[in-house]
Amino acid sequence: MRYVLRDLETFLKIMEHPGRGQSYSIRDLATTAQVSKSKIERIARGDLDWLDVNEAHRVVEALGVTVLVLFMPPTSLAQ
Repeated sequence: MRYVLRDLETFLKIMEHPGRGQSYSIRDLATTAQVSKSKIERIARGDLDWLDVNEAHRVVEALGVTVLVLFMPPTSLAQ
């Protein structure tokens, strides 16, 4: 199941000003969220607009926001 990124600018702003206070680099976020660095890089560049449900939840947990701030869950179970 994939969660689609709502807005790239919001993602980047939250990376700079996360709920925990200190900004994240791509590498730091990838390490903390246990998501590959290449995936976080691709999202930050706008080349990728989704993560699987578990990755999305780990990213938002690391950033200190709720999942619906950054991602849209699928509208059907087929996704």
